[in-house]
Amino acid sequence: MLKQYPTLRFILMRGGWYFITFLVAVTINFYLPRLGKHNPVDIIMGKSGSGMSTEDARIKEEMYLQEFGLVKVSGSGATREIVRDSEGKPVRTTGFEQFVTYIGMCLKGDLGTSFQKYPKKVVDVIKEAVPWTLALQIPTIICGWIVGNVLGAMAAYRRGIFDKVFFPFALGLSAFPFFVFGMLLVYFFAVGFHWFPAMGGYANNVIPSFSFEFFSSAAHHYVLPFFSIFLILAGGQAIGMRSMGIYELGTDYIKYAKWLGLKESKVLAYLFRNAMLPQITGLALSLGVMIGGALITEMIFSYPGLGMAMLTAIQNNDYPMIQGVTLIITTSVLIANFTVDVLIGFLDPRVKAGLQIGKGN
Repeated sequence: MLKQYPTLRFILMRGGWYFITFLVAVTINFYLPRLGKHNPVDIIMGKSGSGMSTEDARIKEEMYLQEFGLVKVSGSGATREIVRDSEGKPVRTTGFEQFVTYIGMCLKGDLGTSFQKYPKKVVDVIKEAVPWTLALQIPTIICGWIVGNVLGAMAAYRRGIFDKVFFPFALGLSAFPFFVFGMLLVYFFAVGFHWFPAMGGYANNVIPSFSFEFFSSAAHHYVLPFFSIFLILAGGQAIGMRSMGIYELGTDYIKYAKWLGLKESKVLAYLFRNAMLPQITGLALSLGVMIGGALITEMIFSYPGLGMAMLTAIQNNDYPMIQGVTLIITTSVLIANFTVDVLIGFLDPRVKAGLQIGKGN
């Protein structure tokens, strides 16, 4: 039946593979942080257990172990109690049992409780960090994509001295790793000239609120992280657009269109429509992975986004927080890739032709 609908079959097959990939990623996401030998409950006990008697500390530790699903329990509601062995010690749950519990919690939208920021929920920490990451990523991705593609198209079409000057500059920018470029900006414009702050999302003496003081401080701290991503992204997009534009200028259909005497604007419209397909794919992928795309940049500038949340969680063996952030990033990346595959199936005539050939077979 699906042979009659090749596009639907293509989407379902892609969706199936991405779902399998998601299951594998979730499994790795759960077990990888647990390869260490540290007991994260000790983090909470170290903060709240000082000055307590041995018995009170034991009771509190068992309460945490029960709350985080690290020990087996019997009963329900008020009658829940920890299962103990012959020596009276709590019976620990296996990794698989913890994994099943974790999947059940995720399906309910509960990513657990942060060990480091106990009793704060992981979802609440992520909700506070995501707006900062999106505010940094969305403008840089869109501005970098637009500026890079316009300059790349101009370099491909005009060539000459503009291309000779622009191409090496864009190539050099795109070769810089984000973290290296970010450190250079900090060194010159924060440490050297003192024009911009070196770290943070806003000044320490400012309270986040809908006030001019807060937004002006946030904008001042925003400049260096923005340009550390924007310039490199624009350079990479420009190189890609320039290469695709030059390739399309040499194709037979462009030569044939010119031979027919079509207007130059019409020829350029055909040219850039085909040259833009890979660039649209790149934009969709960038927007999909933007939640995790600025992690290193945020760490360099101590920007209060998901990058800093992840770094702090790793330093403190905060398993639930690590799992929560990586799960959000993994999900966004897979959704972005799946969306791009579907868009290509509809936008690229070559894919449509392949689907039709598959239908005929």
